[in-house]
Amino acid sequence: MLLREAEIVALDFETTGVVRCQENIPWQIGCARIRNGVLEKETLSLYLKVPSEHHFNPYTPGRWAEMRETLAQKRTLLEEWPALEPWLSGHVLAAHNVPVERSILSRYFPLHHFGPWIDTLKLARSAFPTLKSKRLSDLLEVLSLTERMQALCPTLEAHDACYDAVGCACVLEYFLSLPGWRDLDVEAFL
Repeated sequence: MLLREAEIVALDFETTGVVRCQENIPWQIGCARIRNGVLEKETLSLYLKVPSEHHFNPYTPGRWAEMRETLAQKRTLLEEWPALEPWLSGHVLAAHNVPVERSILSRYFPLHHFGPWIDTLKLARSAFPTLKSKRLSDLLEVLSLTERMQALCPTLEAHDACYDAVGCACVLEYFLSLPGWRDLDVEAFL
Protein backbone atom coordinates (compact mmCIF):
# COMPACT_ATOMS: atom_id res chain seq x y z
CA MET A 1 0.00 0.00 0.00
CA LEU A 2 1.29 3.45 -0.86
CA LEU A 3 1.93 5.61 2.17
CA ARG A 4 -0.07 8.49 0.70
CA GLU A 5 -3.11 6.20 0.46
CA ALA A 6 -2.83 4.86 4.01
CA GLU A 7 -4.83 6.11 6.94
CA ILE A 8 -2.13 7.00 9.46
CA VAL A 9 -2.77 7.77 13.11
CA ALA A 10 -0.08 9.72 14.95
CA LEU A 11 -0.18 9.20 18.70
CA ASP A 12 1.56 10.36 21.82
CA PHE A 13 1.42 9.45 25.49
CA GLU A 14 2.31 11.61 28.45
CA THR A 15 3.39 9.47 31.40
CA THR A 16 4.20 9.71 35.10
CA GLY A 17 7.82 8.68 34.67
CA VAL A 18 9.45 6.15 36.97
CA VAL A 19 9.75 7.08 40.63
CA ARG A 20 9.88 5.23 43.97
CA CYS A 21 9.75 1.84 42.27
CA GLN A 22 6.31 2.57 40.82
CA GLU A 23 5.66 1.82 37.19
CA ASN A 24 5.55 4.49 34.52
CA ILE A 25 1.86 4.89 33.68
CA PRO A 26 0.20 7.05 31.02
CA TRP A 27 -1.86 10.03 32.12
CA GLN A 28 -2.81 11.37 28.67
CA ILE A 29 -3.08 10.06 25.12
CA GLY A 30 -3.45 12.18 22.01
CA CYS A 31 -4.17 11.05 18.45
CA ALA A 32 -4.25 12.83 15.08
CA ARG A 33 -5.12 11.31 11.71
CA ILE A 34 -3.60 11.70 8.25
CA ARG A 35 -5.76 10.52 5.37
CA ASN A 36 -4.52 10.61 1.77
CA GLY A 37 -1.43 12.49 2.91
CA VAL A 38 -3.41 15.30 4.58
CA LEU A 39 -3.75 15.95 8.31
CA GLU A 40 -7.40 15.95 9.35
CA LYS A 41 -8.82 18.43 11.87
CA GLU A 42 -10.40 15.83 14.15
CA THR A 43 -8.17 14.76 17.04
CA LEU A 44 -8.52 12.66 20.17
CA SER A 45 -7.29 13.74 23.58
CA LEU A 46 -8.01 11.69 26.67
CA TYR A 47 -6.81 12.22 30.20
CA LEU A 48 -6.26 8.95 32.04
CA LYS A 49 -6.55 7.83 35.63
CA VAL A 50 -3.55 8.19 37.90
CA PRO A 51 -4.43 7.08 41.44
CA SER A 52 -3.78 9.84 43.98
CA GLU A 53 -1.21 7.67 45.78
CA HIS A 54 0.83 7.16 42.58
CA HIS A 55 3.85 9.43 42.37
CA PHE A 56 5.04 11.44 39.38
CA ASN A 57 8.70 11.87 38.62
CA PRO A 58 9.18 15.60 39.36
CA TYR A 59 11.18 15.99 36.13
CA THR A 60 8.32 14.67 33.99
CA PRO A 61 7.22 17.43 31.61
CA GLY A 62 3.64 18.53 31.10
CA ARG A 63 0.99 20.08 33.29
CA TRP A 64 0.30 17.00 35.38
CA ALA A 65 0.95 18.79 38.70
CA GLU A 66 -2.05 21.07 38.30
CA MET A 67 -4.26 18.15 37.25
CA ARG A 68 -3.65 15.63 40.05
CA GLU A 69 -7.22 15.71 41.41
CA THR A 70 -8.72 15.55 37.92
CA LEU A 71 -6.51 12.62 36.89
CA ALA A 72 -7.52 10.63 39.98
CA GLN A 73 -11.14 10.76 38.75
CA LYS A 74 -10.52 9.73 35.12
CA ARG A 75 -10.85 6.29 33.55
CA THR A 76 -7.87 4.00 32.96
CA LEU A 77 -6.35 3.34 29.55
CA LEU A 78 -8.06 -0.07 29.52
CA GLU A 79 -11.43 1.50 30.35
CA GLU A 80 -10.96 3.96 27.46
CA TRP A 81 -10.48 1.14 24.91
CA PRO A 82 -13.91 1.72 23.25
CA ALA A 83 -12.87 5.31 22.44
CA LEU A 84 -9.34 4.29 21.39
CA GLU A 85 -10.09 1.22 19.30
CA PRO A 86 -11.33 3.08 16.18
CA TRP A 87 -8.16 5.20 16.25
CA LEU A 88 -5.63 2.45 16.88
CA SER A 89 -6.83 -0.81 15.35
CA GLY A 90 -6.06 -1.59 11.73
CA HIS A 91 -4.18 1.62 10.97
CA VAL A 92 -0.63 2.57 10.23
CA LEU A 93 0.58 4.24 13.43
CA ALA A 94 3.15 7.01 13.76
CA ALA A 95 4.99 8.45 16.73
CA HIS A 96 8.04 10.57 17.42
CA ASN A 97 10.16 7.85 19.04
CA VAL A 98 7.98 4.80 18.43
CA PRO A 99 9.44 2.51 21.14
CA VAL A 100 7.82 4.60 23.88
CA GLU A 101 4.27 4.51 22.49
CA ARG A 102 4.57 0.92 21.26
CA SER A 103 5.74 -0.31 24.68
CA ILE A 104 2.80 1.33 26.46
CA LEU A 105 0.27 -0.15 24.04
CA SER A 106 1.95 -3.57 24.26
CA ARG A 107 1.88 -3.49 28.06
CA TYR A 108 -1.81 -2.53 28.31
CA PHE A 109 -3.13 -4.44 25.29
CA PRO A 110 -0.83 -7.47 24.94
CA LEU A 111 -3.20 -9.45 22.72
CA HIS A 112 -3.55 -6.70 20.12
CA HIS A 113 -1.19 -6.22 17.22
CA PHE A 114 -0.73 -2.52 16.47
CA GLY A 115 0.94 -1.02 13.44
CA PRO A 116 2.83 -1.04 11.16
CA TRP A 117 4.66 1.90 12.73
CA ILE A 118 6.39 4.95 11.28
CA ASP A 119 8.89 6.74 13.50
CA THR A 120 9.23 10.46 12.70
CA LEU A 121 12.34 10.60 14.90
CA LYS A 122 14.00 7.99 12.65
CA LEU A 123 12.84 9.91 9.57
CA ALA A 124 14.34 13.12 10.94
CA ARG A 125 17.63 11.39 11.74
CA SER A 126 17.77 10.01 8.22
CA ALA A 127 16.66 13.17 6.39
CA PHE A 128 18.60 15.68 8.53
CA PRO A 129 21.68 13.88 9.90
CA THR A 130 23.52 17.12 10.71
CA LEU A 131 20.61 18.71 12.56
CA LYS A 132 21.75 19.13 16.16
CA SER A 133 18.41 18.41 17.86
CA LYS A 134 15.72 16.07 16.59
CA ARG A 135 13.31 16.86 19.44
CA LEU A 136 9.78 17.29 18.11
CA SER A 137 9.51 20.96 19.13
CA ASP A 138 12.86 21.76 17.52
CA LEU A 139 11.95 19.85 14.37
CA LEU A 140 8.66 21.75 14.06
CA GLU A 141 10.61 25.00 14.23
CA VAL A 142 13.27 23.93 11.70
CA LEU A 143 10.59 22.77 9.24
CA SER A 144 8.68 26.08 9.68
CA LEU A 145 5.66 24.27 11.11
CA THR A 146 5.36 26.24 14.36
CA GLU A 147 2.81 28.69 12.95
CA ARG A 148 0.72 25.82 11.61
CA MET A 149 0.83 24.15 15.01
CA GLN A 150 -0.37 27.34 16.68
CA ALA A 151 -3.30 27.44 14.25
CA LEU A 152 -4.14 23.75 14.76
CA CYS A 153 -3.64 23.72 18.54
CA PRO A 154 -4.06 27.32 19.72
CA THR A 155 -4.61 26.45 23.40
CA LEU A 156 -2.03 23.65 23.66
CA GLU A 157 1.74 23.45 23.94
CA ALA A 158 4.52 20.89 23.80
CA HIS A 159 4.18 17.96 26.22
CA ASP A 160 0.43 17.90 25.83
CA ALA A 161 -0.23 14.51 24.21
CA CYS A 162 -2.66 15.95 21.65
CA TYR A 163 -0.25 18.74 20.70
CA ASP A 164 2.61 16.26 20.31
CA ALA A 165 0.45 13.85 18.26
CA VAL A 166 -0.57 16.70 15.93
CA GLY A 167 3.09 17.79 15.77
CA CYS A 168 4.17 14.29 14.80
CA ALA A 169 1.43 14.22 12.14
CA CYS A 170 2.57 17.62 10.80
CA VAL A 171 6.14 16.35 10.47
CA LEU A 172 4.95 13.23 8.67
CA GLU A 173 2.67 15.30 6.43
CA TYR A 174 5.69 17.47 5.60
CA PHE A 175 7.70 14.41 4.56
CA LEU A 176 4.77 13.10 2.49
CA SER A 177 4.67 16.38 0.56
CA LEU A 178 8.28 16.05 -0.59
CA PRO A 179 9.04 14.75 -4.09
CA GLY A 180 9.76 11.05 -4.03
CA TRP A 181 8.17 10.42 -0.63
CA ARG A 182 4.53 10.30 -1.78
CA ASP A 183 5.12 7.20 -3.87
CA LEU A 184 6.82 5.17 -1.15
CA ASP A 185 5.20 2.00 0.03
CA VAL A 186 4.31 1.62 3.71
CA GLU A 187 6.77 -1.31 3.78
CA ALA A 188 9.64 1.13 3.09
CA PHE A 189 9.19 2.61 6.57
CA LEU A 190 9.15 -0.63 8.51
